[in-house]
Amino acid sequence: MVEIKGDMLEGGGQLLRISTAISAIMKNPLTITNIRANRTPPGLRAQHLNAVKAIGRLTSAEIEGLTIGSKQIKFTPKISIGGNLTIDIQTAGSTSLVLQALMPVMAFSPEPVSLELSGGTNNSKAPAIDYIQNVVLPIITKMGYQGSVDLLKRGFYPRGMGRIIASCNPIEKLKPIILTEMGTPVKLWGLAYSCRLPSHISERMAKSAQKLLAQEGYDATIITESLKERDKKCSIDPGCGIILFSSLSSGGILGSDALGKLGKPAERVGEEAASQMLHSLEQSAPIDRFLSDQLIIYAALADDKSEIKVTELTLHTLTCIELCKKLLGTTFEIHGRIGEPSHITCNGIGVCNKNIF
Repeated sequence: MVEIKGDMLEGGGQLLRISTAISAIMKNPLTITNIRANRTPPGLRAQHLNAVKAIGRLTSAEIEGLTIGSKQIKFTPKISIGGNLTIDIQTAGSTSLVLQALMPVMAFSPEPVSLELSGGTNNSKAPAIDYIQNVVLPIITKMGYQGSVDLLKRGFYPRGMGRIIASCNPIEKLKPIILTEMGTPVKLWGLAYSCRLPSHISERMAKSAQKLLAQEGYDATIITESLKERDKKCSIDPGCGIILFSSLSSGGILGSDALGKLGKPAERVGEEAASQMLHSLEQSAPIDRFLSDQLIIYAALADDKSEIKVTELTLHTLTCIELCKKLLGTTFEIHGRIGEPSHITCNGIGVCNKNIF
């Protein structure tokens, strides 16, 4: 039984998600203490509870302490299974963060897994579901991942109630990834979206982002989407935002986004996303700060050595690295300091999915 201190480094929900995912894949029991001790409120919230519960269902796990507010859980995985899962976070908690925990486990299941997930799809402190679709999935697909994510209905604060469908076929092994060269931007595109709001909101976000990018010599194609109550994809609560992507000649994909809120001009929302993208493009790295921490577990599980260059080394990424070192015995080399572009080398342990034989 390995014990993980839930308040180490980043000390948030990511530590819980990655720890239980690794425990499930490796079938090693785990105790996590001081869960989210530095957060307000501390302990498990709905999205964390549902992520751990779903991982438990995929591995027939025994779980102790799985209640809202709990600061300690004991997770004992047993037999991996596949099949269909339905998860309702019942708040606007991030569906993307629940996926972050489930996707690696789904890949190492004995049979295909299909997941219907309800909750928030666009949150201020989590990757947008659009980012999972357009950045995370294409990159890990290069490593042999076989999955998909479809957005059926957007979900915003406070009620969430967005819906996504995710599926994954089991794989034998993950391949390493080498992404260290920036290359040149090949295409810059994005989506400005709104639900239950006047259509000019999404149009203004798109125009302000395009204007700022054009000033730096970038021509961006930004689609606008203004959903009304009659549209099946429209959220229950009003909301808006913009997300931008840049595909690179090296094979990398950069992403940036900004979320609207009451009293915040649409123009500023567009400018925030564009400024974030311009900053990433200036760093000469093909992996942005939002993808870097999500790639660590895949690199650690993969066969042979992976190398990535990230636009910014974050505490989230360092937390994932420490967890993989402790739970998998993976070795890493980091050249760079937190907050700066960095080169990360990972000697993956080559986990083989014995469940599919």
